[in-house]
Amino acid sequence: MGRRAPIRLTRRGRVVLFCFLLALAGGAVALISAPGQAADPPGPAPTVIVQPGDTLWRIATEHKGSRGRDATVEDIRRLNHLDGYSVDAGQRLVLPRTR
Repeated sequence: MGRRAPIRLTRRGRVVLFCFLLALAGGAVALISAPGQAADPPGPAPTVIVQPGDTLWRIATEHKGSRGRDATVEDIRRLNHLDGYSVDAGQRLVLPRTR
């Protein structure tokens, strides 16, 4: 078998390939980026100061909006970078925006 010559691209071919890769990277970034951030209303996120005896479940029940309590608990944990489910009196918690 004969040896094949390497593929050579013309200038136009390189431009088309570059544009294709650029569009592919842009599509990947659009898919990976956090959805829903643009839909959030402007202004500071709602917060609450934890009172003695408060639990995440009680706070979530009061502020759950259209979502269920358990989903709101998980949103509060995610927004405040909480590892567990306990909160301390005086702690400020960022709440999810209700819809």
